[in-house]
Amino acid sequence: MTKKIYSGFILHFSRLLAGIVFIYSGFVKGIDPLGSTYKFVDYFVAFNIEFLEFLAFPLSILLSAAEMLIGLALVAGIHMIIASWAVFLFMGFFTVLTFIIALTDPVADCGCFGDAIILTNWETFWKNVVLMGFVTYLFVYRKKFGTFFKSSIIEWSALSGLFLATLGIFYYSYINLPVVDYRPFSIGAGIEEKMSIPPDAPVDEYEIILYYEKDGEVRSFTTDSLPEPDWEWVRTESRLIEKGYEPPITNFFIESVKEGIDYTYDILQDPGYTFIMVSYNLDKSSRQNIDRINRLADWSFNHGMNFICLTASPEPQINDFVEQTGAGYRFYHTDEITLKTVIRSNPGLLLIREGTILGKWHHRNIPDADGLKENMLSYTLEAHQGSRNNLVSYNYLFALLLVLALLILIRPVVNNAATWSPAKRLGH
Repeated sequence: MTKKIYSGFILHFSRLLAGIVFIYSGFVKGIDPLGSTYKFVDYFVAFNIEFLEFLAFPLSILLSAAEMLIGLALVAGIHMIIASWAVFLFMGFFTVLTFIIALTDPVADCGCFGDAIILTNWETFWKNVVLMGFVTYLFVYRKKFGTFFKSSIIEWSALSGLFLATLGIFYYSYINLPVVDYRPFSIGAGIEEKMSIPPDAPVDEYEIILYYEKDGEVRSFTTDSLPEPDWEWVRTESRLIEKGYEPPITNFFIESVKEGIDYTYDILQDPGYTFIMVSYNLDKSSRQNIDRINRLADWSFNHGMNFICLTASPEPQINDFVEQTGAGYRFYHTDEITLKTVIRSNPGLLLIREGTILGKWHHRNIPDADGLKENMLSYTLEAHQGSRNNLVSYNYLFALLLVLALLILIRPVVNNAATWSPAKRLGH
């Protein structure tokens, strides 16, 4: 009996562990579909298959939705035979893939948990190895699970409802901004602070290896054990022993377009309010709400506030953009990858003061200049944006938990109703 209870505990623990990991992994990637798209593009470039870049966005949605659906099925215990096969094949494929990636190291971070948890390629592989052990146990004993609902139609309906809810939050994050921002440029973040290295932070430690030759033989030496003078130096190599502290924000700069003068700290340390339009590529930027952006820029100038644009586009593209849109604000150069990290919208909008991000907007949600009040600007915009994103995120997670709990509660009632018949009711 004790052995049976123990094996049952391991089985359900494996089910819940795999389900929770899949739900979390799918959620953090799904609410940031553009971030997952950029990661797919990185892999396509690294493996010299750039011609597949057009598949990056649909693959990011498909991967996130599949993980969420498998995870929800495992946690709820719905269609466990199918779910066990799905999670086993999924983990088997990605365990092999992450091993290849760990060996070749084409991209520094696999992106399996989006920007929420950053793992090295080897950490990702060993994480998959551990999880694969539980998934294999779950797969081997998959037939021990019974049906959640006795009616297959009800089970498929429950899974379909969960799947549609998943796609809904992903779509909302795509047309707006991620409901939870795990990047270092989130609302409330101090950019300058996240760029700096604390005085007592650990630094990179390297081992210096020197190679010397004598009589056709090449040997390696350390700085503490150098060879005799008759050995001839060949080359020197440095090997990283321990990685030091790396600030959350790197490679962030603001330079003038023509002269390349650095204005980073001038803008970040400005005590006034600064609206920053962000467009990593002006030619690819949406022009849908550009008139609204221009009105906001005019409003800012009339109220003594700054309005600038950060872009990675070259000067000819900037000139074309100004001519086509009538933009009357200054343009500065910033690294393209950094701009894609700052905001998942092209163009997007930031509001900063003394380097602190007070608000972020997708181009579909640019603030209406006519409705702004100067003395309420900081409080109103920050509170509105932060509370809306948090509310949507918490409500979504709460709704998922509520649905799962409701499914478990109504399971006996639904199953009894499915097996009820008039003959049984009359005692025949």
